[in-house]
Amino acid sequence: MVVGVITLELSLAGAESLKDKRKVLKSLLERLKHRFNISVAEVGRQDNWKYSTVGISSVSGDFAHMQNMLDSVMRFVENHEGVEVISMERELL
Repeated sequence: MVVGVITLELSLAGAESLKDKRKVLKSLLERLKHRFNISVAEVGRQDNWKYSTVGISSVSGDFAHMQNMLDSVMRFVENHEGVEVISMERELL
């Protein structure tokens, strides 16, 4: 069994309020959940409307499959409008 974990620091350049931030993040998190069947949540910086910390995790029986899925998740986040990845920490356990 392989557990994949990604912690992302995101910049939400277009957000002008917490309401704008929620709109962008809700869209991103819901799309990630449905497209990749992963667990995802905002885990930090909830009160800062320009930045967010997002945690992503998934479980697989195959190491290579987990690596490919995490690569796909990262490409998806990097291409999502209104979001810029500041930093990324990736772990395979």
